[in-house]
Amino acid sequence: MSEASTGNFVTHDGVSLFYRHWPSADRPTEVPRRAIVMFHRGHEHGGRMAHLVEELGLQGFDFFAWDARGHGESPGARGDSPSFGTSVRDVQSFIDHITAAHSIASEDMVVLAQSVGAVVISTWAHDYAPKIRALVLASPAFKVKLYVPFARPGLKLMRAWRGNFFVNSYVKAKFLSHDPQRIASFDSDPLITRAISVNMLLGLYEAAERVVADAQAIQIPTQLLISGSDFVVHRKPQEQFFERLGSLHKEKHILPGFFHDTLGERDRAHALSRIRRFVLEAFETPMERPALLDADRLGWSCAEAEELAAPLPKNSPRDLYWRATRASMRLGSSLSAGVKLGFDTGFDSGSTLDYVYRNTPTGSSPVGRLIDRNYLNSIGWRGIRQRKVHAEELLRLAMGNLREQNRPVRIVDIAAGHGRYILEALEQGGEMPDSILLRDYSDINVRDGAALIEQKGLGSIARFLKGDAFDKDDLAALDPKPTLAVVSGLYELFGSNAMVGDSLAGLAAAVEEGGYLIYTGQPWHPQLELIARALTSHRGGEAWVMRRRSQAEMDQLIEAAGFRKLSQRIDEWGIFSVSLAQRVS
Repeated sequence: MSEASTGNFVTHDGVSLFYRHWPSADRPTEVPRRAIVMFHRGHEHGGRMAHLVEELGLQGFDFFAWDARGHGESPGARGDSPSFGTSVRDVQSFIDHITAAHSIASEDMVVLAQSVGAVVISTWAHDYAPKIRALVLASPAFKVKLYVPFARPGLKLMRAWRGNFFVNSYVKAKFLSHDPQRIASFDSDPLITRAISVNMLLGLYEAAERVVADAQAIQIPTQLLISGSDFVVHRKPQEQFFERLGSLHKEKHILPGFFHDTLGERDRAHALSRIRRFVLEAFETPMERPALLDADRLGWSCAEAEELAAPLPKNSPRDLYWRATRASMRLGSSLSAGVKLGFDTGFDSGSTLDYVYRNTPTGSSPVGRLIDRNYLNSIGWRGIRQRKVHAEELLRLAMGNLREQNRPVRIVDIAAGHGRYILEALEQGGEMPDSILLRDYSDINVRDGAALIEQKGLGSIARFLKGDAFDKDDLAALDPKPTLAVVSGLYELFGSNAMVGDSLAGLAAAVEEGGYLIYTGQPWHPQLELIARALTSHRGGEAWVMRRRSQAEMDQLIEAAGFRKLSQRIDEWGIFSVSLAQRVS
């Protein structure tokens, strides 16, 4: 293995992060380039993993190790990031950079991560469904041992009072490893910082709880290494994560006597030999992922949706609770314009979404406006507004790509609601497209969307027609053929993969080869039961029961229709994703 070189990659928000690269010096020319991409513990940096390059004995592999923002040689306040979700998106930027700059496909990468880095990577694996070869997670910090009673709610209260602030790690080096050299180097390394921001610490907890609860969505072959005498993190969430993992190939190893620095322990050879075998085995067979096209009929998300749709035992505590919740919302609808609109048209209707986008509290009194503000500020609606931002961003990106290729920009949105996000994105984007076709099945949406087109003075290029987004033949006959199709907030409302498949097949027939598709997903939602038990749908006022699709499932549906995913965005809470795909032959 050659000496490390250093480099930088630019993140989505323009920050230049530092990384180390150890290129393989002995790779056979007939073998594709392969890589081990390493992610360090909290407080540390990529240089602390350099010893693994030689010790793993994986000749023929390139090794990469980043310094997360706020760590090591990378910029930012020490131990901080704009958000935990920002650091997760940084991972995707790093993987994209390795692919583009070093010609290594994601399918030929294994990701190796430890502690806080392992939680960042687990969240990335859940939210982005990357097509990497395998994951190796060492002592993931799904639940840090804070030791102080009520420490987490106390930190939340203090942050609410004083904003973001920093706390220092209590852990001494002698409780991380039995290796005297690792202990000494930890104490003397000037790039190690003991501080971590409360924003990052609380974000770590929130992401970890979500990923452990929903680990079945992770389909990547995974090896989990658990330190047997860990003073820093709890074991139980690691065990729960492993039990729920949706991977076809997963293995767990508990290492007796190991402290938290699993990959830097004195007897780490026991762990490294397991990693080496797991990595080599991962490349001996073709990549395999569970087929998810029938996940609407089989599996955990189907069972979850059916449970939410089932009535609760009459007068049981949960039944009484949700009846009271519905009654309180009905009462609130007499004061809050937003809640009333939800009951009148459906909380999933285009009219409700347009109201949420406008985000202006309205009510019959100050109390009504306060209720409306709390309603609009719920986490689901905040996620919806962030989805709008991401959809507009990818819309402008796709339009720019088409113009660079000297191709016409012909846009169709097959379930546009009122079309506000499309039209507002175009207002901000400078040059207008050649044509815009907005469609929706609701007469109300067609009427109000057409009025919005006229209000914005876009009648010369835009039109709004009634149409069924699940009519494959009708979509396939779109004329002229669109070069950019948009499906936002539609497929999440319908559990059937056959319906979604028909819609995508129609779009695949309509969109020109090389054209683009923007699609949304909902891999997670923290309020599924509230939505199912208390809110009503636009479909005749029935209960609004949603079946979640993992990002992996949504991407498989897209690929089966003939599109190739290019890029993805997701909100801070992991609720709504927006992706860009290209029509391939």
